[in-house]
Amino acid sequence: MKLLRIGEPGKERPGLIDSQQQIRDLSSVVDDINGETLAAESLAKIAACNIESLPLLSNTQRLGPCVGNVGKFICIGLNYVDHCEETGQAVPEEPVVFMKATSAITGPNDGVVKPRGSDKLDWEVEMGIVIGREASYVDEADAAEYIAGYCVVHDVSERSFQLERGGQWDKGKGCDTFGPIGPYLVTADELDDPLNLDIWLSVNGKMYQNSSTKNMVFGPAKLVSYLSQFMSLQPGDIISTGTPPGVGLGQTPPVYLKVGDKINLGITGLGEQSQTVLPSP
Repeated sequence: MKLLRIGEPGKERPGLIDSQQQIRDLSSVVDDINGETLAAESLAKIAACNIESLPLLSNTQRLGPCVGNVGKFICIGLNYVDHCEETGQAVPEEPVVFMKATSAITGPNDGVVKPRGSDKLDWEVEMGIVIGREASYVDEADAAEYIAGYCVVHDVSERSFQLERGGQWDKGKGCDTFGPIGPYLVTADELDDPLNLDIWLSVNGKMYQNSSTKNMVFGPAKLVSYLSQFMSLQPGDIISTGTPPGVGLGQTPPVYLKVGDKINLGITGLGEQSQTVLPSP
């Protein structure tokens, strides 16, 4: 299934993409697409309903973040071999983990705001893992049972905040609008192999990132198992799995986003996003 949330910020309705690529209103079945909805029982309830009998929703409405009330937004750094090469860093022996503020989460086509003082605004297309049940000290062999689905994540980054202002990476990762997710959550049963998906991003029509999830250092099962050794993962938590090469920082010379730039990104089977860079208020 492809699950989404549609409507103005704070007023999103739960929806589903039907077999004709139309959006159906799930409000009569579930209250929202969130951690509670992503339990196996709730997903089974959605799958069992008569989809064609549900009301249609206009596809001209705004798409909200595909998961509501996200508890944790966990990110993995340097998780593509070729991205490590372009940044001049060694392939990590263990996953590099940092957190992104949940207040950064926006809809897939909402604008990306260039923060005050920003001069190195960068892009990173990533595949997101959405947790479906509580995970604590999970074995890698069992980790797939804890994944509700996958989505596109744009890990927008401000490199000067991240790398030149002291401390952890978080300052360059958690600004408002730095976490578009969606357009929809694709349930795990719809993906034959999450480690064989094309992943790409372009700016103003120029392709910068063009790779495959098969180039990940640590796959979804490893990441869920690994993270669960350090923190419990809750339904609705998102793990952003790292970006392939082609980020602005890795260009010669570096290329950074400017107000008015148009960003398009996507992953095979998980949909596409489109954003415009906006000035800070």
